Amino acid sequence: MEAAGIKTIVVSDLCKRFGWLEVLSDINFDVKQGELVCILGPSGCGKTTILRIIAGLVPHYYGSVLLEGEDIRINRDSLHNTAIVFQEPRLLPWRTVWQNIRLSLELRNKKMEADDEQLVEHALALVGLSEFAKSFPHQLSGGMKQRVALARALVTQPQMLFMDEPLTGLDLRNREELQDEILRIWNEKKVSLLLVTHDPAEAIYMADRIIVLSGRPSSIRDIISVSIPRPRPRDAAETLALEQYIRSLFGDD
Repeated sequence: MEAAGIKTIVVSDLCKRFGWLEVLSDINFDVKQGELVCILGPSGCGKTTILRIIAGLVPHYYGSVLLEGEDIRINRDSLHNTAIVFQEPRLLPWRTVWQNIRLSLELRNKKMEADDEQLVEHALALVGLSEFAKSFPHQLSGGMKQRVALARALVTQPQMLFMDEPLTGLDLRNREELQDEILRIWNEKKVSLLLVTHDPAEAIYMADRIIVLSGRPSSIRDIISVSIPRPRPRDAAETLALEQYIRSLFGDD
C-alpha cells in the first residue's frame, strides 16, 4: 500500500530520561496517512516508551509529538482519534467479550449512544468473533483474547492505531494468522498504524517502513522502506536478505 503524503504523526527531537537513565536520544520520524510503520529494535531499547509517549501516556519528555498537526502537550484533543493495543489483552474477567469491547465507548462517551451497539457488533465481525460475543475471557484462547483487545481499540473508529508487540505471547501459527488479520483490517480501515516489534521478520512482513533503533540510549540506526509487494513471501531471498541487513544493525549492541 502506498502511503499518502499527509503526515498524521510527526516526532521531532524526542529525548527521554528516567532519572539518571537516558532511554531515548534525538528520535525523529513521521507516519503518513494510511501508512503502516514498525518501530524495531533490541529488547530494552525504548520502543514501548516511544509508543507510550506518542499515545499520551508518558507526559514528561524533551522534543515534540504532533498528531494531525497538533502538539499533544498543548492540545490533548488530538489524542481522541487514537487507540492503543497493548502486549497483554488486559480484558476485564467479569465482562463478556461484547462488554469488554463496549468499554472503550463507555469511557469515551460516559453514556451509551444510539449507535454504540452497532459499533460493537461491527468491531466483533471485523475480528471474526461475532459468535463469541457472550463468552468470558477465561473461555478464550490467547489469540482470541488479543482479537478482542484489537476490536476494543477499533470500536471507537480511530484514525491512528498504536500496537505494542501485541503478538509476542502467541505461538507461531496464531502469530502469523493475526499478522494477516491486522494487515487485512489496516487495509480495510485505512488507519495510520504504528506497530512496535522486536522481530525483524514480522516488521518486514507487515510494514511500509521500518524504523530501526539502536540499543539504549536509543537512536535511529536506519529508516527502511519495504518495497516487496504484498502479500509478501516469508522466505523469499529478498525478504531474508533484508532481515540479515536489519540484524546486522544490532550487531554491536
